[in-house]
Amino acid sequence: MDGMDGMYRAYLRSLQEALLGKKWVDIQRVASGPLKLRTAAGQVLVKDQRNVHTKSASAPVNQLTQTVQKPLSIMSQLKLTKSAPEWRGTAVVNGEFKDISLADYRGKYLVLFFYPLDFTFVCPTEIIAFSDRIEEFRAINCEVVACSTDSHFSHLAWINTPRKQGGLGSMNIPLLADKTSEISSAYGVLKEDEGVAFRGLFIIDGKGNLRQITVNDMPVGRSVDETLRLVQAFQFTDKHGEVCPANWKPGSDTMKPSPKESQTYFKAHH
Repeated sequence: MDGMDGMYRAYLRSLQEALLGKKWVDIQRVASGPLKLRTAAGQVLVKDQRNVHTKSASAPVNQLTQTVQKPLSIMSQLKLTKSAPEWRGTAVVNGEFKDISLADYRGKYLVLFFYPLDFTFVCPTEIIAFSDRIEEFRAINCEVVACSTDSHFSHLAWINTPRKQGGLGSMNIPLLADKTSEISSAYGVLKEDEGVAFRGLFIIDGKGNLRQITVNDMPVGRSVDETLRLVQAFQFTDKHGEVCPANWKPGSDTMKPSPKESQTYFKAHH
């Protein structure tokens, strides 16, 4: 982001130098659009990838302003091993409306996963898969919460729809409503032009820290097996201090994270 800002600042300086004597009174770049510069005479210059051209403005502007709107990149603000964004909202839990928050899960691992919409196609397969295997997560002190930008009323209607008709049926995990899109936005998964969430999945440890982040595009669902394996692996490293190699599963060999002691693993497997 800093590099992009630097490029635009350099570009503005070069234009100012080229247009000797012109006073800049408005600078604006819209997200994913061209850079627009307006002079005191009311002239607008539009910079695109090919050239710089001018067009008349409807009226001059009298004071110097700068408005730079950039694509919001909240995902870049999320840091692994750092605190996950706090949230609170209304969920459907055991067929009832209940307010829940991230703080409720302190002391446990939490899998928080976002999905685009209720009453769709891939989404029920994921939610049902996690719900049906929740006891495997709870056996290792981990909970699962599903979240979308639908209302809690929509969640309940979907739960009350039979699975053979594309519904969810009885649920063993909370369905969190993010009607304002604040939670999806905070976790960087909001598709703003549609107001729905991408398939983001976040593993949060018992201290509230992010341990894993994945985001799928909408057409492809996620793996319960892989999510469970990751939670097990993080918990193993938390407890033992050793590291888990590729495709590690409980009971498999791990290695000590040092050049000398890791040789034991490499000699046994290569």
